[in-house]
Amino acid sequence: MPKKIALIGMGNLMFHDEGLGTYLARYIETNYEIPDNLVIVDGGLLGFSLMTYYQEYDKVLIVGTNSKEGSAGSIFRYSGEEMMAMGSTRKTANEVELTMMLEICSFHEEMGEVELVTMIPEDIVEVKNGLSDTVFKRMPDLLDETLLALKDENIVLEPKAVTASFEEIVHACANPMTPRVS
Repeated sequence: MPKKIALIGMGNLMFHDEGLGTYLARYIETNYEIPDNLVIVDGGLLGFSLMTYYQEYDKVLIVGTNSKEGSAGSIFRYSGEEMMAMGSTRKTANEVELTMMLEICSFHEEMGEVELVTMIPEDIVEVKNGLSDTVFKRMPDLLDETLLALKDENIVLEPKAVTASFEEIVHACANPMTPRVS
């Protein structure tokens, strides 16, 4: 039986690059056929309500920002255990909340494997919808790394016949009053 996998896009769309995980999750959901054993979750600001995914799925793949040292647009892939071992280097609200959830869930016997695909943002302070140019240009690379992580779990996503660009997805998410891309 195939593993049940949750792909969670984390981030607050109101704080510029902070929303990159949410944009990527929407991009995948819009542009690819999603198999029955994969669920795409807009983790946005769901916080502790995401805890059930850690307990009910075999694997949870989280896409979002990180506060590692390095250049904006740098992409990293690491396990939940590696994130918890980072200690006090967590600087964003999402990192702190995610780590707390992982620590709490690790006390339970049933917890899926957690993996993160993250990018260093350029700006998560300015209240502005959309992405910085640096992060926007790296979104295809973040997509590739996310698709590779899914492929490692034997999930190869097939593109839909009609697709939307990153620009269309970001615009639709950042401007919800305009017609959505489906």
